[in-house]
Amino acid sequence: MSELHKFIFEGLPVRGSLVRLTDSWQEILHRRLANSETGAYPLEVASLLGQMTAAAVLMHSNIKFNGALVLQIFGSGPLKLAVAEVQADLSFRSTAKTIGDIPQGAGLASMVNVNNLGKCAITLDPKDRFPGQQPYQGVVPLFDDHKRPIASLSEVLEHYMLQSEQLDTKLILASNAQTAAGLLIQRLPVQGAGNLLAKATMLDEDEIGRNEDYKRISMLAATLTETELLTLEPQDIMHRLFWEEPLMRFEPFKGSTAPRFVCSCSRERVTKMIQGLGQEEADSILQEREDIEVGCDFCGRQYRFDAVDAAQIFTPVIAIPKLPGADQVH
Repeated sequence: MSELHKFIFEGLPVRGSLVRLTDSWQEILHRRLANSETGAYPLEVASLLGQMTAAAVLMHSNIKFNGALVLQIFGSGPLKLAVAEVQADLSFRSTAKTIGDIPQGAGLASMVNVNNLGKCAITLDPKDRFPGQQPYQGVVPLFDDHKRPIASLSEVLEHYMLQSEQLDTKLILASNAQTAAGLLIQRLPVQGAGNLLAKATMLDEDEIGRNEDYKRISMLAATLTETELLTLEPQDIMHRLFWEEPLMRFEPFKGSTAPRFVCSCSRERVTKMIQGLGQEEADSILQEREDIEVGCDFCGRQYRFDAVDAAQIFTPVIAIPKLPGADQVH
């Protein structure tokens, strides 16, 4: 079963999280495989998407935010877009779009960062926005300060946290057909929990790379192999890595509180999308085929609107005025 573990190192400015997505990750892959139009993800795309999903869960679990965290990778190459979205209750969904063939053994650079045009975006979208409030978004390229392509998603996100949030972060990510997993070690902000909310202070920036406790613990985390991350139980991983450290573990998120796949698509949302197309475009589609068919990229559900449905979408609702005294009871 999927689960999330959070822990801190007592007396030290370091925290950690460990996530294992099993049944929930397998459901995403199964839904994709069952989609007759797309079929299964190429192995390389599935691996990256699993790592993104685990990373997004880890990142959202470290902030107090009532809304969605959306992690996106996009750019040039056969993988046009990969998205992992996590809500405040740790429900998540993820998807990827490809054009053309994915070369066997392709990595981040050849799939999405051809000519260094790839980007990584992290968006925080509040559930209940104030009037005029916009989502917070940070975007970084898929290359380092010397314009050299970054080889792995974990390095991209570490670079993002360092550049955008002024926080040292170590990420170990892995994914296969059964499990998507990740380990995050992070230096705590000097003042408050400002990471991912653009509230890092000058003191946080001054502390980058200087804390010896974080350095030691991140080096221990770096010894974890992908095979160990995917196969060992969380308690065994934490014991193997940190048995000499003052580790304090919190109650794990398991069962009803565990990270889980949930898709937020609905017929109502698709209806609004068709309204956005306009009646002329909708009528043009219906002239070529019997109905307007919209498939959800996240869960594979199909929504169909025939000519009658479309007419109802664009027919204005006319309010009928009440006659005087209509509400009186005799």
